[in-house]
Amino acid sequence: MKYPIVAYGDPVLRRKATAIESDEYPHIKELVENMYETMYGARGVGLAAPQVGMSMRLFVVDASPFDDEEPELKDFKKAFINATILEESGEEWPFNEGCLSIPDIREDVSRKSTILMSYYDEDWKHHEETFTGMAARIIQHEYDHIEGKLFTDKLSPLRKRLIEKKLNDISKGAVDVDYRMKFPAAKKGR
Repeated sequence: MKYPIVAYGDPVLRRKATAIESDEYPHIKELVENMYETMYGARGVGLAAPQVGMSMRLFVVDASPFDDEEPELKDFKKAFINATILEESGEEWPFNEGCLSIPDIREDVSRKSTILMSYYDEDWKHHEETFTGMAARIIQHEYDHIEGKLFTDKLSPLRKRLIEKKLNDISKGAVDVDYRMKFPAAKKGR
């Protein structure tokens, strides 16, 4: 099932998401599959639960579209539950990022090249794993979502001012997308 993606301006995107207990969400695998279906339907490489209106510490990533640049990403598809970044290291490097909740805006964002993560997969198996390069970047972007942060928060004050009107238009639904979205400031009846 494809969920509508919540647009910029919705308060759920600014809330620090809550941890999930294995017994309180017995259908987690179904939710993970629905999130992948939603992400693929919008041609994304990552999707966090807050982006579909659920304030829980869950996100999915599929970095395989970047396997031409990093061959080790060929089958890189993972779900992250109750993730925590334990350490960020390495050089910061800029990359032009976008977000399914902020369509039609892309900006250069600098992030560390290596992260050490603690997380559970959809089988509730615990992992402590190091990620580098594009995988680390995608994970950091999605991790920001469960922390109530957006990639636009990492922009300079000048860049933020320059895109402010576009951001306001997105929250009102004045953007052309080919996937279902929920717009927080859209006029009723549209």
